[in-house]
Amino acid sequence: MKKYLLTTFCLLFACVAWAQTDADDIVKVGDAMPSFTITHDDGTKIASSEWKGKVILVNLFATWCPPCQKELAAVKQTLWPKYKDHKDFVMLVVGREHTDADLKKYNEKKGFEFPLYPDKNRAVFNSFAKNLIPRSYLIGKDGKVLYASKGYTDEEFAQLMQAIDKALAE
Repeated sequence: MKKYLLTTFCLLFACVAWAQTDADDIVKVGDAMPSFTITHDDGTKIASSEWKGKVILVNLFATWCPPCQKELAAVKQTLWPKYKDHKDFVMLVVGREHTDADLKKYNEKKGFEFPLYPDKNRAVFNSFAKNLIPRSYLIGKDGKVLYASKGYTDEEFAQLMQAIDKALAE
């Protein structure tokens, strides 16, 4: 029985690892940030071109995703307090398949001080990737992707913080 469980676990792990291949990535480090538009429930739109010349962190998440919850808790605790007032920094936390109404309700529960942006039809997400969340993309002032991650680990989050520091210093 132990061998059966171990074999099943190994196969499951292999499937998960295989599923997280580069085939799910549309945007990679060194690529230009794709153009996208965030559309709010009331029809107002924000074009990605509005942030030209800024260091932009695009975080793609879903309210039901456990690794996303860990990442957003770290953003709330560490990242947002450190960078929120920097004139050259913009953070876009985009809820995949969520509306403004969904995100308002979610934020009431979580108490985030940073804005959450809707991506009801995956238009923003599909500009960056095909699958897997959370994802973070750090865009430099020149519009090129400096850092990209999928999933969440404390180590990767620390690397992201270092990448933001470096990008803002340039």
